[in-house]
Amino acid sequence: MTLCDIEPGARCVIRRMTAEGPLGQRLTDLGFCPGSAVVMLRHAPLTDPVEIELDGCCVSIRRAEARLVEVRPA
Repeated sequence: MTLCDIEPGARCVIRRMTAEGPLGQRLTDLGFCPGSAVVMLRHAPLTDPVEIELDGCCVSIRRAEARLVEVRPA
């Protein structure tokens, strides 16, 4: 299951990221690390971007980026 599959209000934990290169580094810099807890806040009206809460901060990422973050239910 990936981060873009999570419904608003659901909590999950990051299992791993498949993003590499500069995108992988950017997501890591934002705090997307294995074991981090995430809450899906909302999907934008046209589904892109998605807004999540990560370590107490609200972060918006593209749906394509969210597909690169594998999660498990919390």
